[in-house]
Amino acid sequence: MTTGRDSLPSPTRSPRPCPGGPTGPDDPEGPAVSWDRLLTAPRPFPSEHLQAAHELDLATSLVLAMPTAAASLDLLVNDARIHPEGALVLGALLYVAHHREGAQFWWQFAAGGGSYTAASCLSLLHRSLGEFLDAEVWRRQAENLAAGPRPSQLVLGGRDTLLPAGVLAEILALCHEGLDVRLPPRLAAVIHQLPVDCDDLEYGELPQVSSTLVRDLAR
Repeated sequence: MTTGRDSLPSPTRSPRPCPGGPTGPDDPEGPAVSWDRLLTAPRPFPSEHLQAAHELDLATSLVLAMPTAAASLDLLVNDARIHPEGALVLGALLYVAHHREGAQFWWQFAAGGGSYTAASCLSLLHRSLGEFLDAEVWRRQAENLAAGPRPSQLVLGGRDTLLPAGVLAEILALCHEGLDVRLPPRLAAVIHQLPVDCDDLEYGELPQVSSTLVRDLAR
């Protein structure tokens, strides 16, 4: 994946080969979106790494659609305690903004805090890159976390969704069509403008969550 690709792809732009063909919604902005149809998996992709990439696209889309996504992300920076779910959401935002290294770092942070969903995302990420040994390590870690005690969950009050419903529907539609998921340009610009920490030797520049990120995305 590369950074800086800031426009939604059309069905004619370099899709991953999808045996099921394009079946996106007629109106992503309106109430007629069929979420059940978008969540229906197409037939298997022609290679293991393409299948993993598709499954990671779908998993990331569902993370961003969580009712607690905005509140969890806000707590990641505005609360003294560690919030694995907030790190999971930040990783998902970075992934759809095509910042793979940053997504990997924050998913590892979330998995270290007990998030089995983050560990599953890491397994799919490595598998999509053909890194099957690392993928297996994280698959087993996800199973162990899922079987173990769950981290204590905060009761989060009602909040607006992290992304507009139309954007979430469009991301799911692209995923269903086998296209490369991404944020619309204005939302991607918010992610690309996050402050970075340049001290990490393995990952290089790491985007850090800002105290205004949730509000900036809402604007």
